Amino acid sequence: MTSRRTWWHRASLVAVSATALVAMAAPADAATAAPGVSTTASGTTTAASAKVDYGTWQQDCQAVMDQALPYVQQRTAQPRPGEKQAIVFDIDNTTLETDFGFSYPQPANKPVLQVARWAQEHGVALFFVTARPGILSAPTEWNLTYDGYRVSGLYVRGLFDLFKDVAAYKTAQRAAIEAKGYTIIANIGNSATDLSGGHAERTFKLPDYDGQLS
Repeated sequence: MTSRRTWWHRASLVAVSATALVAMAAPADAATAAPGVSTTASGTTTAASAKVDYGTWQQDCQAVMDQALPYVQQRTAQPRPGEKQAIVFDIDNTTLETDFGFSYPQPANKPVLQVARWAQEHGVALFFVTARPGILSAPTEWNLTYDGYRVSGLYVRGLFDLFKDVAAYKTAQRAAIEAKGYTIIANIGNSATDLSGGHAERTFKLPDYDGQLS
């Protein structure tokens, strides 16, 4: 039997390689955000000429979540009869701090976790749709759960999905969630590919600084 120490060592190696795998698999972000998305604290997403500063990123994420939380609170207070509400999240640099140091488990993006916790405590299901390959499914779900997210569903790319357009792949996963009877009240991500294609009542875009963040 594999010892617990050996298992953790292997899991850590898999997690440390996650960022590189995702970066190779995912295309560059589109220059323009999807219609109706929120902006950064400074009103732009154009800090691309310099290395992204962690404090600035957190401030900009908080500004977007300061818009998302009141909406989620209002929307959950007025559910339709029999409605099952859900929020869809991206993972890298959305729910997890992927590009700010290599560690396992990766820390939660605190402004996003705050909104997620409020939602899950009020009956909203949390779904995660990511460009990460399927081999990272187990350590990713464990990481999300460890950080405090209640995972109702995790969608990762299978072998054939790796050759498909990321935006189309993510749109299809949201459609599949709706087919299970959920109303997606919000879709939160940091890339246009996370948010385009519909199948969500509202979208909220975190900063990626013209593709500097995966």
